[in-house]
Amino acid sequence: MVSIVGAYQHESNENLDEYFKAVGVPYIPRKMMCMSSPRLEISNNCDKWTIRTITMIRTAEVTFTLGEEYEEHMPAGVILKNVTTMEGDNLVTVSVGPDNNKVVRKYEITKDGVVLIMTHEKSGQVGKRYFKRLS
Repeated sequence: MVSIVGAYQHESNENLDEYFKAVGVPYIPRKMMCMSSPRLEISNNCDKWTIRTITMIRTAEVTFTLGEEYEEHMPAGVILKNVTTMEGDNLVTVSVGPDNNKVVRKYEITKDGVVLIMTHEKSGQVGKRYFKRLS
């Protein structure tokens, strides 16, 4: 069993622009997000989990307890209601926005790192971000 806790560097994307378009991200921010190469840090302290996404422009951090609802503030001012659970070795976050659209983000552990699989429920669009383990 491999622990998902660690630091990861972004390597590549799959269908990311189409996914962000379906979610409603405007053109310029969408292109910037697709071109970014973030560092991902996942940590766990007792029952508190933290996911940090670090780019040259900003650092986003969420801290949560598995199974409990929490808010995530997105760059455009949108507030998501999230619940994160552990499915096997993977973290799965279900997010509901103010328009009641649901997005599922699965942090899937692999032998080399993490694949972030994002699914927009309404459109069915799936975007993936591949990260290589640093530590």
